[in-house]
Amino acid sequence: MRHRNRVRAALVAVPLAVLLAAGCDGGGAGSGKAGQAPGTVETPGEIVLASGRDVTGKGGVRQQLIDEWNRQEDLHGSGYRARLVELPGSADQQRSQLLGALQSGSAEYDVVNLDVTWVPEFAAAGLVRQLPAGLVDADVVPSVAATAEWDGKVYAAPFNSDVGLLFYRRDYLEAAGVTHPDVGGDTSWPGVLELIEALGRARDRLPAAYEKGWTAQLDASYEGLTVNGIEAVASVSDVAALTDGAGRYTGRADGLRVGIEEFRTRTQASYTLPAAAQSDETDSLTDFAAGRTGFLRHWPYAYRTLHQSLSPQELGVAPLPGRAVLGGQNLAVTRGSERADAAGRLIRFLTGRESERCLLDAGFAATRVSAYVDDGVQCRVARAPAGSATAPAGERTDRMPRDANGRPAYAREILLPALRRAVQRPRTPLYGAFTQTFTAQLARLRGATPPTSAELAEALDAALRKALPGG
Repeated sequence: MRHRNRVRAALVAVPLAVLLAAGCDGGGAGSGKAGQAPGTVETPGEIVLASGRDVTGKGGVRQQLIDEWNRQEDLHGSGYRARLVELPGSADQQRSQLLGALQSGSAEYDVVNLDVTWVPEFAAAGLVRQLPAGLVDADVVPSVAATAEWDGKVYAAPFNSDVGLLFYRRDYLEAAGVTHPDVGGDTSWPGVLELIEALGRARDRLPAAYEKGWTAQLDASYEGLTVNGIEAVASVSDVAALTDGAGRYTGRADGLRVGIEEFRTRTQASYTLPAAAQSDETDSLTDFAAGRTGFLRHWPYAYRTLHQSLSPQELGVAPLPGRAVLGGQNLAVTRGSERADAAGRLIRFLTGRESERCLLDAGFAATRVSAYVDDGVQCRVARAPAGSATAPAGERTDRMPRDANGRPAYAREILLPALRRAVQRPRTPLYGAFTQTFTAQLARLRGATPPTSAELAEALDAALRKALPGG
């Protein structure tokens, strides 16, 4: 890391407990395990970080960053080492595992990698510690920084972000005779539907695999349907109005109705791949890569994955029309950690400027603006991604397009603006209840006798008033 020895020395000299002394109570990070007196000296040892799967693969960039932190700790003889534990299953299953483990004290996790929607729940339940406000500084993309807070306090540090993007087959549009096959940031959803109609009219000129205009993650059994539904709602109304700062429901049926109408327009059968109704991220990515659709709503990591089989002449990417949902994961120190100071130092390293550049180069959405715009910030603490400008010639197998500085080619002009405009899903400690209620109601649109938008809005409004306080 740039100036890493000097920075690390400063972090060793100023433990997290000292940083918290000016404004946090005894429950903040660095106060020791529950029941211990503040200022208890930590015993060096293993710091366990629990996280979901790394989409960059086994031995991917997250593990490489942890390996580098361990190397630096070894050089200084601190006695601390970090170990990454990847949790199995879907995001919903991982949330249940973490909740059960932290509530029961059955797992010795020091750091947990939380989905951005989980932060209010884990903070309100006292399962993670308050962190220094300065941990999330002005370099963090503002929309992303807001995901680390609850009740005006910082409980996590943004690690890697996510935002909905629109991927499209440029070669299909060219075959259909579209004069300008590059979808821009000013393209509206009606504009996308017009392009899909053009593909339909040119069906005989498209590959045999082509079936429908677009696909997304519309499976009601997990978070995908909520994400796509909220993106539709947020594009035509104020999604922030669904909950207040305390997580209480404040929505109205009228606002839900226009959002449901937008969602119905986006997912009508004439445009949408039938398999989308049972698709998650992997399914939808596979269908698009196989050429079954001309458009795909997906997350940033798809940019690298799709470019392994599609050329830049075949594949395009643009901001999602309307508003996109913010995703990603944030790192938090558990309440029960006996090594909270060292855990805080690990988080500072993993979310620092150079680490964020490494995450961006590997295909994640970085949380820091500097990763996108500051050419002086380079990734030197992880292996150069195969295909990058700094990778050895014999290892350049990654076909992801990159700019002259080694970043993904779309990062500065498409990904960063999309992150800045992204919206959060409703913020509430009862997010699990919200998303379960939201998907259960929205799934009724695929029933044998779907309700009208007004009927569904009334039912959803009533259900959310029961599921969340303040309704």
